[in-house]
Amino acid sequence: MADTVREIERKYEADQSTRLPDLAGVDAIATVAEAGTEDLDAVYYDTAGLCLAEEGITLRRRTGGKDAGWHLKLPVAPGVRDEVRAPLSDTPPPELTALLRSRLLDRELVPVVRLRTHRTVQVLRDAQGAPLAEIAVDAVRARRAAAPEGPRKAKSAPAKARWHEIEVELAGDGAPGLLDAVGRKLTAAGVRPASAASKLARALAETGLRREAPAGHGHGPDGRPAEGAANGSGKGSGKRGAAGSGKGGATAGDVVLRYAREQVRTIIELDPAVRRDLPDSVHQMRVATRRLRSAFRSYTQVLDRGVTLPIGTELKWLAAELGVERDREVLTERLRAGLAGVPRELRLGPVDARLRIWSERRRAGARGHLLAVLDGPRYLSLLKTLHALLEAPPLRPAAARPAPEVVARAVLKDYRRLAGRMEAALAAPAGQARDEALHGARKAAKRARYAAEAARPALGRPAKKFARRVKRVQQLLGDHQDSVVARAALRELATQAQQAGEGGFTFGLLHGREEALAADRERALPDVWRKASRRKHRAALRP
Repeated sequence: MADTVREIERKYEADQSTRLPDLAGVDAIATVAEAGTEDLDAVYYDTAGLCLAEEGITLRRRTGGKDAGWHLKLPVAPGVRDEVRAPLSDTPPPELTALLRSRLLDRELVPVVRLRTHRTVQVLRDAQGAPLAEIAVDAVRARRAAAPEGPRKAKSAPAKARWHEIEVELAGDGAPGLLDAVGRKLTAAGVRPASAASKLARALAETGLRREAPAGHGHGPDGRPAEGAANGSGKGSGKRGAAGSGKGGATAGDVVLRYAREQVRTIIELDPAVRRDLPDSVHQMRVATRRLRSAFRSYTQVLDRGVTLPIGTELKWLAAELGVERDREVLTERLRAGLAGVPRELRLGPVDARLRIWSERRRAGARGHLLAVLDGPRYLSLLKTLHALLEAPPLRPAAARPAPEVVARAVLKDYRRLAGRMEAALAAPAGQARDEALHGARKAAKRARYAAEAARPALGRPAKKFARRVKRVQQLLGDHQDSVVARAALRELATQAQQAGEGGFTFGLLHGREEALAADRERALPDVWRKASRRKHRAALRP
């Protein structure tokens, strides 16, 4: 089983003559205790093209020291990484390689660098003796373990390298401000911050393994533009023509592809977070799949619909799979909040336990199913397809035109679609027909909002304001739809309670409150829509 620790550290340059200043009295540091030395031996793994290093991700097998084993480091913020650990084994453990699947696709992991480190450690403690941080002086020897693929920065770089460095890492009760205070003390003593973000980054540079992307390299598997690919140029001819620079700024192809890359990158970056069950990760990944699919549907004048339609179908499938657990979470939270608002004397029977059992039954198997989806061939095929799409975008002739006129037309087209659905929903008879019509209007509002968000680089503040107004409509419709779903769940809970001889009064009470809430949202909708659909808002979008 893999364990995770949050690593917050700073790195500094050093040499054989470097001496640490006395850190006692700095911030909350009361004493500095020698903690001995360690000899560490680590082999770092990556693909032949170093795709993990390009993302600031490291995977190593390390022996020696108190935490021998496999370590996968995932960046969280500058100077902050999550280190996922697994026991020693001869090959990379599946629980770690699964977290890399969205980056690796089906590429093989190979040893790239071996680092041997002689480490001298001091523990920085507060007045009560609690550890605040560890400071280590490392003597590092690096050896290249694999030949680089593609051009290198220095073809004549040696296969070996040596250097010294200092690491200061928070421990125990240490606060981030402590690192700032220690850093000031070190720099005052002449110690400089490290130029490399990690030992691996320095080793790759000094042994010649770090490569530069050649001109026209395209995009990495995460959809991020590489050198020479900032304009989103496609390959081939005809419908797969390139988006030129255009007069007066970006082309429609530039704007739409930039948005598409952002969503693909979000999907790939959130994959390990979803696997680790981190808060809100499933929701954010699902939103990215919907935004990307929506962009394909909105910007058919820019991207060939014949190519994007089957990809959109797969994105819809992925969003649905992600939605099973996410919808359960949202619904459970809503029902729990509603139950918390019921006076104790009106909570008849074991309603809290009934809701918990109901939720856990729905959760059972959902987590395993989602992980099976992410490990399955269909998801891997989708990631490869997205990679191929960004490598050779299926651009239509309009992609080469100035962005404002093309994207504004797409946003307004989605607005007209929304307006038609809103008119039908407001005219629908009360009951299931209206609920379904309002749900359809919600989907249209979401699509119009996403189209406007994608258009912001070209249309600026008008697109931002339009998206914000449509979002208010979407949220109102979303709250109404959530009430529809909640009422269905409450009927199910009441039935189960009655069958168990518990009575369903409390669930019926919550059902009535949800009905009242839905009616309130329906009354508020015409005014919210009127404000969002004013002609001047649409006129501001036109270039």
